[in-house]
Amino acid sequence: MIKFLDLQKINLSHQNEIEDRILNTFRSGWYLLGNEVENFEQNLATYTGSNHAIGVANGLDALRLIFRAYIELGVMQVGDEVLVPANTYIASLLALSDNGLVPILVEPSEITLNIDIDKIEEKITHRTKAILIVHLYGRVVFSEKLKEVAGEYNLKIVEDNAQAIGAIYNGVNTGNLGDAAGFSFYPGKNLGALGDAGAVTCKDEELAKIIRAIANYGSNRKYVNIYQGLNSRLDEIQAAVLDVKLKHIDAENRKRKDIARKYLTEINNDLIILPNVPKDEDEHVWHLFVIRTKRRNDLQDFLNKKSIETLIHYPIPPHKQNAYKELNHLSFPITEKIHDEVLSLPISPVLTKDEATRIIEVLNDYK
Repeated sequence: MIKFLDLQKINLSHQNEIEDRILNTFRSGWYLLGNEVENFEQNLATYTGSNHAIGVANGLDALRLIFRAYIELGVMQVGDEVLVPANTYIASLLALSDNGLVPILVEPSEITLNIDIDKIEEKITHRTKAILIVHLYGRVVFSEKLKEVAGEYNLKIVEDNAQAIGAIYNGVNTGNLGDAAGFSFYPGKNLGALGDAGAVTCKDEELAKIIRAIANYGSNRKYVNIYQGLNSRLDEIQAAVLDVKLKHIDAENRKRKDIARKYLTEINNDLIILPNVPKDEDEHVWHLFVIRTKRRNDLQDFLNKKSIETLIHYPIPPHKQNAYKELNHLSFPITEKIHDEVLSLPISPVLTKDEATRIIEVLNDYK
């Protein structure tokens, strides 16, 4: 079986470095809010070009904390609206709902599968306070028009950067394109921990201070609680692992790009729609290689019988989930079509050329 993602093989490629750092952390006797977290935060800020980076427990918390901090700053209040792509993973919406904010769904572009920037302005009301952009599948979504619209209506741009670390738009890394960004380091991400982990990057010092305090029980000094906070801290061991792997992220992203290029060049089947590719190769880090077909379930079964594992990201759009019953009546035809057709092929820095060739051969044989 060609695995969809061989996490064991990915992590074993960094075994010696990771084991050394974990052992040092174990021996240090300091397991929270120590040197490893501080080092990783500094290195992540440097890598993205951001002024501030704050390690947190997971990617959902990263987004939750950004919006909670904006509420504490008085930039937003409960009941305000945030524009968000209709075809995102549900975590993007959960971060808003958890703060009493209202997600306003915007259809994606059928070409890029990212939020359709041309459809944003028509969704803006007097209650709109932010645009949550999601760099879906590892592809940057950004433009000068987006900046202009945000500026005209005084909207914050928040990046859901769970899937696109290392992607670049006009020389600027994701995580530093908007006002703030949330990262997930779930094990399967391009930069994956050995468990749950996340981070926030931002430009504003006051925002960073509030996020850091809220994530630590609402406290910036022990036993002094400014906010009704959370416990959302990146631990020392995960920070050590991430700091090791951050040094290799660009090289591993290049391997993903090589595989994507091979797929795009050699898959030749009229039943399969290949992903659109941005003009600038740096704008996509191929967290996922997502094809589309009207016979998605049949193709997945066919590949499985040929010992090729695939996944569906994602089978049910947020507005059709039971968790958001109040949105179930809404219709987003492009989103619903995408969710019915997408299929993710294996792609990772450890997928071999022979495995990629085998996947291509099977896809081209599908009828």
